Amino acid sequence: MRINDAQPQAGSKRRRRRVGRGIAAGQGASCGFGMRGQKSRSGRGTRPGFEGGQLPLYRRVPKLKHFPVVNRKVYTIINVSALDALDANSEVTLASLLTAGIVTTDDGPLKLLGDGELTKALTVKATAFTRSAREKIEAAGGTCELLP
Repeated sequence: MRINDAQPQAGSKRRRRRVGRGIAAGQGASCGFGMRGQKSRSGRGTRPGFEGGQLPLYRRVPKLKHFPVVNRKVYTIINVSALDALDANSEVTLASLLTAGIVTTDDGPLKLLGDGELTKALTVKATAFTRSAREKIEAAGGTCELLP
């Protein structure tokens, strides 16, 4: 077999449809597009993804579960139980936690979570507190300051 012997499979090639060449050709006048309406006009009927005004699929899908929030806030999180290793009446900030070695990386502003117990009074300065964390800090005699 040589390259010049290679031919497409029988019946796989069809001639292109010549529209608008009279009724004898089978696709005369309206060319198989019907009489009137949006899809019979020249050019594209609608843009890709258009569903007649219904919210299209590419806009419906991200509203479902497991799609990430585009600009979500990322915090350096720490539990109240980790603050018990600090000295009483000390000021707690992200910088002081980094120097103490309780937090190893600065992933963003500090957020306190309420897991564990706290026995010491501390002045905590953070961007966000959970309700339980705030209650535990204040119950131990400490104060919570919200940073902007």
